[in-house]
Amino acid sequence: MKIQKIFQYAYIVFAMLFIYDGIIKWSEDRTGAYVSLGLAALAIFMFFFRKRFNKKFDDRNKK
Repeated sequence: MKIQKIFQYAYIVFAMLFIYDGIIKWSEDRTGAYVSLGLAALAIFMFFFRKRFNKKFDDRNKK
């Protein structure tokens, strides 16, 4: 169970890396920057999705 929570926060780390990459690419290649920022948005969405899913899973196990 703890490994799932570690991977949950890994999505935030990847989001920060993609945001950094998008900022760096912004002046050179806008298409690449949009891809990086899109992946950052997806990683943030996955963080909240996994957080909600893990909470439901924990609540179900407590019953």
